[in-house]
Amino acid sequence: MPEETPGRLAPRVPPRHGEGDRERLTAFGGLAALSLDALSSVAYGPEAIVLVLVGAGAVAVRFTLPVAAAIAVLLIVLVVSYRQVIAVHPDGGGSYAVARKDLGRTVSMLAAASLVVDYVLTVAVSLSAGAASIASAFPALGRHMLPMALIGLAVITAVNLWGIAESARVLMLPMAAFVVLILGVVVVGLLRGHPAAHVGGPLATHATEAVGIVLILKAFSAGCSALTGVEAIANGTPAFQDPRVRRAQHTELMLGILLGAMLLGLSWLITRDHVAPRSGVTVLAQLSAGAYGSGWLFSATNLVTTLVLGLAANTSFGGLPVLLNLLARDHKLPHLFALRSRRPVYRFGIVVLAVFAAVLLVAVDATTSRLIPLYAIGVFIGFTISQTGLVRHWRSARPPRWAARAALNGLGAVMTATATVVFLASKFTEGAWVVVLIIPLLMLLFARIQAYYRAIHRELEEGEVRPPARIAAGIMVVPVGDVDRLTEQALEAALTLGPEVVAVSVHADAAACAEFRARWDRWGPGVRLETLCSPEHALIHPIVEFVRTERARQRVTVLIPEVEPRRWRYRFLQDPRPFVLATLLRAEEDVIVCTYPYRLAAR
Repeated sequence: MPEETPGRLAPRVPPRHGEGDRERLTAFGGLAALSLDALSSVAYGPEAIVLVLVGAGAVAVRFTLPVAAAIAVLLIVLVVSYRQVIAVHPDGGGSYAVARKDLGRTVSMLAAASLVVDYVLTVAVSLSAGAASIASAFPALGRHMLPMALIGLAVITAVNLWGIAESARVLMLPMAAFVVLILGVVVVGLLRGHPAAHVGGPLATHATEAVGIVLILKAFSAGCSALTGVEAIANGTPAFQDPRVRRAQHTELMLGILLGAMLLGLSWLITRDHVAPRSGVTVLAQLSAGAYGSGWLFSATNLVTTLVLGLAANTSFGGLPVLLNLLARDHKLPHLFALRSRRPVYRFGIVVLAVFAAVLLVAVDATTSRLIPLYAIGVFIGFTISQTGLVRHWRSARPPRWAARAALNGLGAVMTATATVVFLASKFTEGAWVVVLIIPLLMLLFARIQAYYRAIHRELEEGEVRPPARIAAGIMVVPVGDVDRLTEQALEAALTLGPEVVAVSVHADAAACAEFRARWDRWGPGVRLETLCSPEHALIHPIVEFVRTERARQRVTVLIPEVEPRRWRYRFLQDPRPFVLATLLRAEEDVIVCTYPYRLAAR
């Protein structure tokens, strides 16, 4: 038996910028990069509860703390659940990964569609809420909310294109400042015993409902907007340092503790001080003034809140590209979403997210109240799916204490499903119908793309795969436009690929053909030249017809020379005809099409 020849070792490639465990996320870095959406939601979550309750009059605000306590119970269930998701699915994907494994193809596409909607809305809501917050502190900026939101979107997109590890470092200081200031509002406000100052216009309350179970359920579902982003750490687990599961679980626990403390503390202050919505300010701004007064700490709190709300969009930029990568690997999205740039980020996912968020912001003129009805539905569909999937997982795997885990996840599934139904029923006519339409359309898109890739796989796999046939060499056709270095190098390349090479040139009349042939003969490249006359000044179709004629007699390979600039921004200045010619020729059967790029040495 002959000795096997060992394969050559691939050359060692140095790590790219941002690669390596040192550049991945620590637990604190993960809190900054992936949790700002959840942490910053206390800026509008308690206010969402109050806005519903004041429908029964200002006195109904006393139910804010009980409703927030119920939300905190759900938060505990979700944090425990997503710590389990991290352990079971360390490659990320959150509810999509759970549904794909335990609930089947259709439910997994529902989870993926819900997550995509959630991530896009997270960016839009965070940026529009940030613009509204700074407009509350500086009323003159109220006319420029959309430009402010779009500028914030451009900045956060650029930061994430640089790399998630770098973005985490950028976000650590604002996150720490926000948490300290909000916890300060809670502690100082409770110690004061009464508000230090009042801000804003007159009370904006109009009693239209009576306090009842329906109103409480509406307040609960609206306040659950404070839980958006809890799943992002599970989706972004691959971005953590090793041991990534343990670090991601620690980050999830820190998020739950901080978010729960801020949510309950602010709700306690709202209930104690009977804080109701006022014109021109947010509820959080009223609480800040009540704790700090109307001095510099009040201004600092509002500015930091604005900054963190804007940066909260980073949660989506950390989570959605990873999800799109998983969908691409499962053949439910174009495979380009699985590509990473030299910096270890999925740039196609980042750019697509930025584009759709910008379109959404423009469509609603950066008005947060128009986005909230769309927001929580996708989030809670994902919550419900992940809880249900884990129940199925525990029943199948039956690890120690599986019954208790399944009961906890089952309780979470019932609570999140209830919030979804209530929110959908109460907000359907206010814009929630858009989500009901978009999610099935996304599911249909995933299914069609997957069917396309499956059809390609079937065609490539069907039948017996035989060794390639030995076919006599055919003709190599090289379209040329002038006697220059581009033509010279293209012919040199063609002569290395086949024994018979013919250059084809198209001119407007016989005189131009004769003149070009004379120049060709003086140059003397030793390659046969075919000149084609085209009185209509068409350059592409005569070459296509020539190739069709030659193809009827022999195998044809076409080598198309094209100029490639050194800078990508100059590409739109290049002649588009080589691309058009290659596209038309690729539609022809039995024609091999190649391109030869001539790289310019100067700008």
